[in-house]
Amino acid sequence: MRKSLLYIAVTAILAGCSPAPENTTNNSADNPASTQAAVSAPSTTERLNQWFEQKYEQQLQQSPLQMTFLGRKDKYDQIDDVTIAAEEQQLAWLAASVAELKANFNYDELDLEAQTSYDVWVYQYEMAQAGKAFRTNNYVFTQMQGIHALLPQILINFHKVDNAEDMQAYVTRIEGISKAITDLLQRAQQNAEQGVRPPRFAYEGVMQQLDNLLAGAPLTESEQDIPLWADTKAKISSLIAADKLSDEQAAQLSNDAKVALEQYFQPAYSGLKQWLQADIENTDTIATGVGKQVNGKAYYDHQLKVSTTTELTAEQIHQIGLDEVERLTAEMTAIKNQVGFPGDLQEFFKFIKKDDQFYYPDTDAGRQAYIDDSQQYLDFINSRLPDFFGTLPKAGLVVKRVEPFREQPGAAQHYFPGTPDGSRPGVYYAHLSDMRSMPKNEMEAIAYHEGSPGHHMQISIAQESTSVPTFRTQARFTAYSEGWALYSELLAKEMGAYQNPYSDFGRLITEMWRAVRLVVDTGLHSKGWTEQQAIDYFLAKTPIAEGAVLSEVRRYIVMPGQATAYKIGMLKIQELRHYAEQQLGDQFDIRAFHDTILTGGALPLSVLERRVKNWVNQQKSTV
Repeated sequence: MRKSLLYIAVTAILAGCSPAPENTTNNSADNPASTQAAVSAPSTTERLNQWFEQKYEQQLQQSPLQMTFLGRKDKYDQIDDVTIAAEEQQLAWLAASVAELKANFNYDELDLEAQTSYDVWVYQYEMAQAGKAFRTNNYVFTQMQGIHALLPQILINFHKVDNAEDMQAYVTRIEGISKAITDLLQRAQQNAEQGVRPPRFAYEGVMQQLDNLLAGAPLTESEQDIPLWADTKAKISSLIAADKLSDEQAAQLSNDAKVALEQYFQPAYSGLKQWLQADIENTDTIATGVGKQVNGKAYYDHQLKVSTTTELTAEQIHQIGLDEVERLTAEMTAIKNQVGFPGDLQEFFKFIKKDDQFYYPDTDAGRQAYIDDSQQYLDFINSRLPDFFGTLPKAGLVVKRVEPFREQPGAAQHYFPGTPDGSRPGVYYAHLSDMRSMPKNEMEAIAYHEGSPGHHMQISIAQESTSVPTFRTQARFTAYSEGWALYSELLAKEMGAYQNPYSDFGRLITEMWRAVRLVVDTGLHSKGWTEQQAIDYFLAKTPIAEGAVLSEVRRYIVMPGQATAYKIGMLKIQELRHYAEQQLGDQFDIRAFHDTILTGGALPLSVLERRVKNWVNQQKSTV
């Protein structure tokens, strides 16, 4: 279970903990008739799984956009309610569901998989409840996949139009996202009254994105259309070409969309921009972390717990980062020596950064080459998957450039899942506006991280699973999902990737990137580091382009704690694999181990550890 799609890209995903089992009594053994009835009655596990399906469907109905994201057309003309009142209602519903769960299902009567489902359901509620105290600490609008950009993206990429009714729903949703922006602006204003604002660069980034969404026809005199108007015309044209829309219907829908854009979209988005322009003088020009906020330390501690699903403190995470940076520096030095570079590691970094052999041309042809070569890396790894995985995804995977209205130079690549039925493929998105921020030697590792065997496999296998309740197939725990993706970068080497030592050095760069995050994120939010201190540390430890470093550090500042999840999750999966290999020896099966990790869906790390150890014990018992 997860928050509305609106919040996936901008907030940490809820985590969980294990509840105490409930005690109930069963006197059926004293009554032969009741014993006979019990034989045909569903087991506690079966009842619980049925209950989870009912509850998850109820929860989905609270999020029209989440249903759209899953390929459904329920409430297709509606948008999620993003007000605090709606959040309170959803939390109250979740609290009631947990009370019902505990009252009606005996934990000890459940099988191991059902106990895991029980734990995760309660875990997420407890974290949601804990997060309520920090509601005003969140940044509502930022440059990082902010809601203002995400809403149009959902309409453009995920609102599928097959007929006139779907197109009318699309038009109605233009009004809906405009109301959502107005509601969210009110929340941002309330947070600002409490002194909670992102730094100035975030305001500037959001205003640039708003300009990209507002500048063009039909809102301004221009030969270029704004993204939603261009998409509206394209969708209507496709319906006409398919004989699913008459000329009269097309004209009416076009006019309705134009009215919605002019009377709802433009006022809402312009109102947001005007407030940002007026409030920007109150923002910090020297950016720091959330530790300076009222209750900022407690907020950051909570964010770390949500992101890592552990009890690790900021100080512990900072030290883990320092240790990993030291280890990876030694491995980098070894590859530098392997390729015969005569200078020290810093000089090698400069060579990697500046030499043209490591970059595509900053042209449309260069951008297409990046996409094509990424696809070739993924095609190779796909050929090796059956040797390392028993379960493979059904959904396809495509590589795309990020849409122009939300593209940022040097911003991180990312993945959007396909639908559970495989009708829409997963998408690996790359920011390609600045090709000097997209070095060739790093792209192989990133393709494996975002695609296969990384996010695409992990999320697709979870969504397609029929062995766990549906809510678990859609669960999102950052430490698990990003930990798996980072583990996948190294796993790809075991699968035969990185034949070029510079690409293997690129893999080390991306892992170092995540180790540096542990140091920088905790430095910013718990040790009072400034943006410049974080940038300086990053540049000293990696050859990552300065533009990409700037984008990364600014991401950490507006998304406290999220970046720590990657390395913490990877280390836990590596630890669990080492444990399983030691315990099982020659009986260890890499395919079965990976299936154990992936087929249960995303889990808090403590729950994942219990799952792996249960699997190990089962393997021992069958030897």
